[in-house]
Amino acid sequence: MDFFVLVYKTVDNFIEAREAYRPVHLALVKKYFSNGHLVMGGALEDPSNEALLVFKTENKELIEYFVEHDPYVRNGLIQEWSIRKWNVAIGGNVVKN
Repeated sequence: MDFFVLVYKTVDNFIEAREAYRPVHLALVKKYFSNGHLVMGGALEDPSNEALLVFKTENKELIEYFVEHDPYVRNGLIQEWSIRKWNVAIGGNVVKN
């Protein structure tokens, strides 16, 4: 299994604008978390203009599917997003020399 980081760049009024879509977004997040593909995620503060989600999967397409179905993305709250493989050196049950 590989680790990937999904980075969201949010709109200026993200905190206020997300309220209408938050329950559906959290349901999607909880589904991926409960099946073990999403390790952790959340919004950054000061400023609240980005969010990070860490996935553990062999399939990058799984993350792309998540993005396509995320109501934050579908409703224009995410200006830009990227998925990058994360080569974990320590943590997440990984230790590399």
